[in-house]
Amino acid sequence: MSTSKQESAGNNISNSDTSIRPFRIVILQSVLDDLQARLTHTRWPDELPEAGGDYGVPLGYLKELAEYWRTSYDWRKHEARLNEFPQFTTTIDGANVHFLHIRSPERDAFPLILTHGWPGSFVEFLDVIGPLTNPRAYGGNPTDAFHVVIPSIPGFGFSGPTPKKGWNVNRVALAWAELMRRLGYDRYGAQGGDWGTAISRTLGAVDPEHVCGVHLNYLPFVPTGDLNNLSKEDEARIEQMKRYLAAPPGHMIVQSTRPQTISYALTDSPVGQLAWIAEKFIEWVDPACPVAVDRLLTNVMIYWLTGTAGSSARLFYENNKIKGQPIPCPVPVGVAVFPHDLALPVRRFAERQYDIVHWTEFELGGHFAAMETPDLLTGDIQTYFRRFR
Repeated sequence: MSTSKQESAGNNISNSDTSIRPFRIVILQSVLDDLQARLTHTRWPDELPEAGGDYGVPLGYLKELAEYWRTSYDWRKHEARLNEFPQFTTTIDGANVHFLHIRSPERDAFPLILTHGWPGSFVEFLDVIGPLTNPRAYGGNPTDAFHVVIPSIPGFGFSGPTPKKGWNVNRVALAWAELMRRLGYDRYGAQGGDWGTAISRTLGAVDPEHVCGVHLNYLPFVPTGDLNNLSKEDEARIEQMKRYLAAPPGHMIVQSTRPQTISYALTDSPVGQLAWIAEKFIEWVDPACPVAVDRLLTNVMIYWLTGTAGSSARLFYENNKIKGQPIPCPVPVGVAVFPHDLALPVRRFAERQYDIVHWTEFELGGHFAAMETPDLLTGDIQTYFRRFR
């Protein structure tokens, strides 16, 4: 549904083509008209009295959000905003990879690849691009500048559906290593949360000669070994993680086992896609740091317009087939802990698996830190990577 002259001409690009092609988001008006019609004719379910959010997204909340989407949200405004950033596509391992590449005006800027998660997209990082690439313009120190690369995970957004089986975290990490090589970055850092955490730490494992450090704002763990002499806060975190592991969220179970089945509902119904994503922004966001409605809807639009609900879900399925311990990450790791995240890490256990050289505990923020508390995340990234410049 997105197109550009160069991309349209490149639909039959061979797997051996390593070219980097400029990309621009152009959504046909007929696609937006179809969305309007579907929202207008939504078939709504019933809801139990006083159900609240116990059974899922409340009906009243979703109706209000869908009505705003139908009558007030302006895609063309946000499309223009997204197109302010230089975007490209390239073919890696047979898959299309869409990415933003924003070079800093500072000569000695440090390369950094940022990876989103689910149900996120490159839209997560819009508020950190400026401060990271041009800190001087935001009252910061120009020596903290980065050249920023923000890819869309294969199967997500404008990268489009993955063409074959096997696109798990390891394969994505290898693709990122190739992407940074093509861009000419011999030494770089990696940052991410959610799936971006798994991909970034795996990138450090598969490309340690070039990845100098990894910064994470989400770090799940399995509590094992010695559990004695813990603080009450650490004990609480372990109990929280045990509850999370014992009863995984519904989206994780469905997408890890039946990604194709759920894709029919999400690809056919915009309100279904909205509910599937909005639920996570209700549950995983710090109430003190709400994500703007337009930003949430722009993120939803990336999934809807590209028809990638099912292909993004396949990442859960493919990774669920990988059993055993993750590939050890040999490079230094920095961790930013936001209090309203899904589950909070315990430093003692993190240090058993990783070379933790930086650890920050914040008082605000949740799972979507780049959207909720961009200033805090930006500052922590800058602080962590100073040691590698």
